[in-house]
Amino acid sequence: MDTLHLVLNAITVIFIAASMFAAGLRATVPALRGVFANIPLLLLALIANMVVIPLLGWGIGALFSLPSAAFIALVLIASSPGGPFGAKLATVQQGDLIAGAATQVLLASIGSLTFAPTVNAILTAADIGIKVSLDVGALVRTVALLQLVPFAIGLLMRRYAEPTAQSWQPTAAAVSNVTFLIVLAGMLLGSWQDVVDLFGSLALLAGFLLAVFAFAIGTLLATGPMTLRTTMGGVAAVRNAGPALAAIGLAFADQPTILGALAAILLSGLAAALPIATLLSRRRSAPKKPQEHTSQVAM
Repeated sequence: MDTLHLVLNAITVIFIAASMFAAGLRATVPALRGVFANIPLLLLALIANMVVIPLLGWGIGALFSLPSAAFIALVLIASSPGGPFGAKLATVQQGDLIAGAATQVLLASIGSLTFAPTVNAILTAADIGIKVSLDVGALVRTVALLQLVPFAIGLLMRRYAEPTAQSWQPTAAAVSNVTFLIVLAGMLLGSWQDVVDLFGSLALLAGFLLAVFAFAIGTLLATGPMTLRTTMGGVAAVRNAGPALAAIGLAFADQPTILGALAAILLSGLAAALPIATLLSRRRSAPKKPQEHTSQVAM
């Protein structure tokens, strides 16, 4: 089991770094400037992802009276914005990929600083009966090293060595996808009994509803055309597993019950977000019916 944890932790590090590196390879300085210049969109995205959705996760967990492990996992996910799959959902739904990728990276960057204080505040206020102590400094250093540095490297490569960046981007994205699936499979394999136990609770439904409501909140708290607004919805629906996994390792000693709940909630969230994005894509790719013009001939 110790070997499995070591391997899983190593693959998790690769997943986080590869995801952020791939995002940096996709991003451009003008795109990032465009996001920063759109102050209303930026403020609404920050409010939705940093305030509303963490409170939503707390509310759903309390409403369903989730067990402590599932409640903690749900709060960790809800408090961690900027999931790497947010930009992928923009592609799936034929949305605004540039805005989606830039916003996802921005949220992940700021979220690396706000994650620990947010989780501490919610878990303390919820009084779940478990003493929780997150080393904020260690978590910030871990997340910053695994996310900000790879993203900055990718961004610099895109700016100063664009042909190389473009040639590396598919490989980096593939590594991100494969390692993400391995991490999920590893969490499920190592905690499958705890995941099975969740079927008797409402944890899976809680994760599903969190993603659905987050998609709606991200869309409603956005400005611009509908393609941009639903892109923000997709970014909001897919949370960032990196800080949550780091927190479980730092604060909860990789407890299998929390890892299993986290994996189950992540999967149920993806099961909610992907069909929404696919439905949007089908609606946008459907051929528009030509307007029928009728003419009357005067007799």
